[in-house]
Amino acid sequence: MLHDPGSYTPPLELTDIPLTAVEKDTLKKLGQELAGIAALPVHREKAELWQRLNDRNSVRPMVWINEIPWHEMNVNGELTLRTEHSWAQELELKMRRTIYQWKHMPADMIVNDYIDCPLAIHSTDFGIIEDVDIVKTDEKIEIVSRHFNIQIREPEDISRIQMPKVTHNKRMTELTFVTMTDIFKDIIPVKKAGQTHIWFTPWDYLIRWWGLTEAMMDLMERPDMVHAAVDRLTDAWMTELDQFVDQNLLSLDCSNTRIGSGGYGYVSDLPGKDFDPGHVKPHNMWGCSNAQIFAEVSPDMHWEFALEHDMRWLSRWGLSYYGCCEGLDKKIHLLKKIPNLRKFSVSPWNDMDRIVAEAGDDYVLSIKPNPAIFVDEVWSPERARADIQKVMDAAGRTCHLEFIMKDISTVRYRPQLLWEWAAIAMDLAEKN
Repeated sequence: MLHDPGSYTPPLELTDIPLTAVEKDTLKKLGQELAGIAALPVHREKAELWQRLNDRNSVRPMVWINEIPWHEMNVNGELTLRTEHSWAQELELKMRRTIYQWKHMPADMIVNDYIDCPLAIHSTDFGIIEDVDIVKTDEKIEIVSRHFNIQIREPEDISRIQMPKVTHNKRMTELTFVTMTDIFKDIIPVKKAGQTHIWFTPWDYLIRWWGLTEAMMDLMERPDMVHAAVDRLTDAWMTELDQFVDQNLLSLDCSNTRIGSGGYGYVSDLPGKDFDPGHVKPHNMWGCSNAQIFAEVSPDMHWEFALEHDMRWLSRWGLSYYGCCEGLDKKIHLLKKIPNLRKFSVSPWNDMDRIVAEAGDDYVLSIKPNPAIFVDEVWSPERARADIQKVMDAAGRTCHLEFIMKDISTVRYRPQLLWEWAAIAMDLAEKN
């Protein structure tokens, strides 16, 4: 996601990137290690398997780990940074994490044979900066407990949601591209990359400004106000997307790009026939949406206050992904109204038998195993294996499955548990 609509990040301004010889050497060595990994033929093989999955012609279930508690992962200094410049540290961290995951818990991950140089894109916030009180149980953790202070109380407050402005700092892009090309020359190619994954989730942000209880009550008590708010926030996202298109800032995501809350986007239907390689459009890409907070909202209200509004967004994309943590097993009939839906999320709170009966092999089922398994004081590999096998048994051999282990708040500083889970999941997937 380019930005968090509930907060504001000032645009990065660098006039030069002065790196020491030691910093350049550190990055070069990491680039060499990545190049060696990327040259392995297994990545081409895995890319084909991901594509066949998303084409609904799957060979076997696919497995990937995401949203890792990196603050608990450092083993033998593998994630310890050696650079000091903030720009270099960001690049070094990304490379070290990729190498670490490949070494310890690759599952079906794919490593590019090039390094991304992200375009220096900046989008302003959506007008309301979240007012939040935070409580941490671990100072190192990125996942915290939040109490959001209400900012939307009356219909007139909706106007506080503003239309964003997108800018591309071409000078910054060129500076970083030249710097990276110089560092990785004759080691690994560097490619400029625009915006890919756009996390369109109006309700994730509305409840931060509105209040959970208040928003749920207003579905019944002030439905017109709710519709007006969702419409305005959707307008804001659409305005942002239009600017991405007008400024030619989008990049294809039918690659090892995360789609929605699921796995990679490899698929033969994209970018499609109507494709200009010099100007990527939304219809060449994946879209996504969800309404996690609607887990216990009735199907009729889920449609009225979420999905019906989402259709304006989802209809712009070539293919779509829907859902995250919310249970969707009683709402499959709603998902079938999304004309370009290819894949949807199946969180641990779904009835798998109902999902299989209603969805069959028409969609890719993005299975989310419960990460709470890593919190237990005593690790149970038998339970991990049984949880995955139960889903496979329910799905049979006709469904198209991906297992995405995510939302991992903690492994209680036992990184080896994730490594073991990856091995277990791959063993079952390859035997399926």
